[in-house]
Amino acid sequence: MAKLSQDELLAQFEELTLIELAAFVKAFEEKFDVTAAAPVAVAAAGGAAAAAEAVEEQDEFDVILEGAGDKKIQVIKEVRTLTSLGLKEAKDLVDTAGAKVLEKVAKDVAEKAKAALEAAGAKVTVK
Repeated sequence: MAKLSQDELLAQFEELTLIELAAFVKAFEEKFDVTAAAPVAVAAAGGAAAAAEAVEEQDEFDVILEGAGDKKIQVIKEVRTLTSLGLKEAKDLVDTAGAKVLEKVAKDVAEKAKAALEAAGAKVTVK
């Protein structure tokens, strides 16, 4: 039996249906007493693997103000410090539940903003 290269094996797997691939994986797991859960997802999903990597390597985050809490004035001051908003705009943003304080910022900036807003008494999420 000729030994197949990795590219040749992948070409063969591409031709299989999802049911055939699942049956192969089950037989492979039984034969070699291993679990191939993660590789199955990558092999079956193909293009979804690239999308999963993009999600894992997220480098832009949004800081979302869920609520101002009891210290609304301190939260407004902190929002003004973090943004270039005026007093009225910052107050309107704080009054709006689920408002984005910062959009598409680096993770460290988002974490610092979250810490500062929470220290002022706000409820914040980073997405």
